[in-house]
Amino acid sequence: MSTPTRRATTSTETATRRPRTITRTPTPPSKGTDMSRRTKVPSFDKANERRRVALGWAAFLTIPAALTALVVVALVSEQEQRVLPVAPAFTLTNTDGERVSLEDALADGDTLLYFSMGLGCDGCFAQIPELDALLEERGLTMLSIMVDPPDLVANEEARFGVRDAILIDPGAAVSSLYGMIGIYGHGDRPSHSFALVTQDGEVAWVRHYAEMFVPAGALAAEMDAATA
Repeated sequence: MSTPTRRATTSTETATRRPRTITRTPTPPSKGTDMSRRTKVPSFDKANERRRVALGWAAFLTIPAALTALVVVALVSEQEQRVLPVAPAFTLTNTDGERVSLEDALADGDTLLYFSMGLGCDGCFAQIPELDALLEERGLTMLSIMVDPPDLVANEEARFGVRDAILIDPGAAVSSLYGMIGIYGHGDRPSHSFALVTQDGEVAWVRHYAEMFVPAGALAAEMDAATA
């Protein structure tokens, strides 16, 4: 049996032959298929995002504040421990225009120095008459020292019934000498501080208060505990 001979394809036929185009008909959706259904995209929760941002800022601000508080406490503690062995001598003018020296005050006995914030602090002025009875009972002299203008301080003396004229420390020179500047963040004036100077000129007790008014009994108890 002879094998059929295939006819050779000419170059002309190759050039004119076109490839068959296959057309695919899309399969129609089956019954019951919901073509309108779409995949749900999770919505952006703005409330949660605002909460996350707020918490982030709170943490950012709280950490520096806490560190600052620790630094302030450390500095105050260090200053309270650094008690001067001998009280520096000084002479200041009071609101009556009189010159008063520490030496003059010590001639009458132990002297309590009171350095305060001054103007704008009602408790600072109210503190002075609060201690009158305590000072008299213990035979102490108190020198109150402020850095404000004398005429303005004199007005507050009259308003709060201060009997003894307050000494004015211009430029806070004496306050700085006793280490009373920079306590609790007050860089240009004292805060609310006391120094007990014995008659022989030694500094027996120093105390810085965060409060702008200390009851006489509380101050006496702390002074007694430190000097016992």
